[in-house]
Amino acid sequence: MASTLLTGLGLSAPAWAQEPLEEPAAPTRDEASDIRDQEDVVVVTGTRIRSANLVAVSPVTQIDAQEIADRGILRVEDMINTLPQAFAAQGSNISNGASGTATVNLRGLGSVRTLVLQNGRRLPFGSPIAGAQAADLNQVPAQLIERVEVLTGGASAVYGSDAISGVVNFIMVDDFEGLELDAQYSFYQHHNDHSIQSLIEEFNAANPDQFKLPDENVVDGEATQLSAILGVNTPDGRGNATAYVTYREVNPVYQANRDYSACALGTRNSGTEFTCSGSSTNAVANFLNLGPTRPGTGLWFRTNGSEFIPRNFTTDTFNFNPFNFYQRPDERYTFGTFAHYEFNRHFDVYTELGFTDTVTNAQIAPSGIFGGGVAGQSGGIRCSNPFLTAQQVDFLCTQNGLSGDDVAEGVLILRRNVEGGPRQSHIQNTTYRGVVGTRGAFFDTGFDYDVFGSYAKVTYANEYENELSIRKSSLALDAARDVNGNIVCRVNADADPANDAPGCVPYNIFSGTPSAAALNYITSPLQEQGTTTQQVISGSIFGDLARYGIQSPAADTPVGIALGAEYRRDTLDRNPDEAYQSGDGFGQGGPTNPVSGSTDVWELFGEVQVPLVENRPGIEFLNFEGAYRFSEYSTGVSTDTYKAGLEWGPTADLRVRASYQRAVRAPNVVELFSPTGIGLFDLSQNANGLYDPCAGTTPAASQAACANTGVTPALYGNIADNPAGQFNALFGGNPDLGPETSDTITFGAVFTPSALPGFTLSIDYFDIVVEDAISTVPPSQALAQCLATGAAEFCSLINRGNGGTLWANPTGFVVATNQNIGELSTRGVDVVASYTFDLDNMAAGTGELNVELVGTYLDQLETVSFPGATPFDCVGFYGSQCGTPNPEWRHKLRTTWVTPWDVDVTGTWRYFGEVDIFGGGAAVHETLDSQNWFDISANWHAREGTSVRFGVNNVLDEAPPLSASVGAGFGNGNTYPQVYDALGRYVFFGITQGF
Repeated sequence: MASTLLTGLGLSAPAWAQEPLEEPAAPTRDEASDIRDQEDVVVVTGTRIRSANLVAVSPVTQIDAQEIADRGILRVEDMINTLPQAFAAQGSNISNGASGTATVNLRGLGSVRTLVLQNGRRLPFGSPIAGAQAADLNQVPAQLIERVEVLTGGASAVYGSDAISGVVNFIMVDDFEGLELDAQYSFYQHHNDHSIQSLIEEFNAANPDQFKLPDENVVDGEATQLSAILGVNTPDGRGNATAYVTYREVNPVYQANRDYSACALGTRNSGTEFTCSGSSTNAVANFLNLGPTRPGTGLWFRTNGSEFIPRNFTTDTFNFNPFNFYQRPDERYTFGTFAHYEFNRHFDVYTELGFTDTVTNAQIAPSGIFGGGVAGQSGGIRCSNPFLTAQQVDFLCTQNGLSGDDVAEGVLILRRNVEGGPRQSHIQNTTYRGVVGTRGAFFDTGFDYDVFGSYAKVTYANEYENELSIRKSSLALDAARDVNGNIVCRVNADADPANDAPGCVPYNIFSGTPSAAALNYITSPLQEQGTTTQQVISGSIFGDLARYGIQSPAADTPVGIALGAEYRRDTLDRNPDEAYQSGDGFGQGGPTNPVSGSTDVWELFGEVQVPLVENRPGIEFLNFEGAYRFSEYSTGVSTDTYKAGLEWGPTADLRVRASYQRAVRAPNVVELFSPTGIGLFDLSQNANGLYDPCAGTTPAASQAACANTGVTPALYGNIADNPAGQFNALFGGNPDLGPETSDTITFGAVFTPSALPGFTLSIDYFDIVVEDAISTVPPSQALAQCLATGAAEFCSLINRGNGGTLWANPTGFVVATNQNIGELSTRGVDVVASYTFDLDNMAAGTGELNVELVGTYLDQLETVSFPGATPFDCVGFYGSQCGTPNPEWRHKLRTTWVTPWDVDVTGTWRYFGEVDIFGGGAAVHETLDSQNWFDISANWHAREGTSVRFGVNNVLDEAPPLSASVGAGFGNGNTYPQVYDALGRYVFFGITQGF
């Protein structure tokens, strides 16, 4: 690969000979002057102006390649998530709602508000599915990361749209020389001894098929990664080509293998105790009667194989947890090249080519008939169904004046397809990305230039297996006898073949076991494909104005500037099949609509760095930074973004900095053009152990309040709750959306005391306010506000369906389409400290100790859902409107001992503060305790070119805090595995061999 690339650049591939090769002559003085020495010039994330020192007005936190190796990281997102500035985002611990991507969410403001760069150039959308328009970190080749720089706050003036909460910039090694092979093997190990085991044993006694304790000691989640890097410098020293290839395979971790996730948790005794709970859609069919006639035993009943009997709400639930993944399996291939060659000081050609293919399986519990019948999702059972026994006919029909072919209307069937196996979403994301550019001296102006074009394409494919068809299930549930007395689908029982449903096999869930043929008929796999593409053309010039004599008379350093223009086009297409689009899958929550569209933007930008005062008494330096960008979007919207910053060094030991930045985020294609459709949202349990405040025989909300939401007096006290806590919402796009805007203020200080060499401390305050945020009125808040106020702007969003529910069928939902109505804000303090010092008097010489602390105090994380709404602050809370845990304090303390014996030993303490459930209460899970995780690793430099590493993360095998109110998505297995270490000890071993 490298030879081909070098040949294409007109370079020489490496050669090996039996005779020593003649050493090439050193370049002449004139030739050497053409080779631009970049070693004393760096680019700091947050500016395009080259500088001779690593300083920045905006705070930047850094992770280097050594730390990635010390933690044995296979997935880039796992490294980013150790930073206290990062919050939960898409990753390998999500199955229900997984996009197959890995994203980063800075400051808790959402992944789409975090801009991800590679070598200062933006990465494309990670996926065409809704909510996955952030860049996919799987696109970044981890083995070539030199360092990761995380910039706080808005940076749209420098990089354009999306840099609301900050920027993550992956700086890659692009001048590697030689051959490096690397192999790593890792696994999780956990000892099951949680106190929750007594609860599982209690339920195991009543239902041993669904509630089982895992083995005492488990080892799983094994992962293997192999990589190779090959780099060659040209003989004249002007160019380099670096090629890489990686293969990764990761095995799954099942929730069944951890005692704290072996059963889906609920609460009992007024929320003071955990209980094993689950779904009403059970392996034995449950029935919910919302129709005009109801048996005297109540709303709920079930079959025992020959009779309808009252449902037991404790035991007649389905424990879905054991089927779900705690860690999705995946297989990933990556390869690519970085190359550059400097023909002369005006013409340095470079390219980046990358390919990534990631295949993963997002498995969840088996599908089922989630509230259906002969009339589809409106339910119903026909009294003449030959599978019904005499008792069942009497119970359901005769007692209610029905007979013959009458339909017991509104009777919803909830039956889990355990025979069909778990639902599996096989997701493949394939990325192609190429960058071609040239840089060098801009004529003889004293400026440099950089012009590049990039193209990226992501293809997405999803095969969703073991789903049940609503249409086919309704036909198969409506059984009848044909003229020969055979039980067939009713649609096929008459003599008119024009109305037949070919292949239909009757589905018996009333008095027997479904046949394999019936299961095969009602099972309907779903498929969808999609693409995202990104095209960028960008050019800039940068340098200083020294030759023009433009500088402050009180400064020795000239003014630096950068000017440029950029064009960007983002295109997105999502193409679900007919079954997806019709919403025919029982477990889909509604239709999945196609989306197609594109956005274009033309931009002009400029930056300036002005040293105002240098080397004066009381002022070592005083610098000003400014930037401006004008953007014109194809949607007819134009934006102005800008920044201003000041940096003052009163002494060599102290640097004070402050900045203000205006940033924007333009709406993406999905937010603009998505058709409306039904999706799901979560509600938290109330003191009655229910989710819908108007559900149950004694609703938590009053009759008057529930009437605001559309509950009639006859329905009050007769509405069925959803035991899974999931309800319907109508989501969709809005082509009239405008851009979001944000204002970021930062100020802080950096201490490098000369009296303490090797010590650095930075303390920075950040304050980010996002206005006109693209959001919806959260369905849970719309419901709460309607109950509390009766205001039309909320109550008009609530649509009670048949039987008064918001979940049992598509007629019940809460409207939640996109609008520019939200406001988000966050503020806090980042603390970064490091201290490196020598250790004397060691037995074999001296060693070195390095201590690094990165911590964040979160003072505010506030949301105003819509103008006039009461703000809610999520600092110190989780659940309901706040989602994932948001502690006041998080930190990572890393200590590395560089021994004199060619061994580096690193220990890390990660701390995550306690949080309370939003809204309070006396629930057993009201508080999720603070967490302390300790990691240790060692890197042995066995000989030149050979290093061996070994490590254990979460050494003490700390179990995660548990809650019954984690919802779906980021909530998984009774906790938040994208936040907490939920899988146990992580053990890794790796070896690197260089040549």
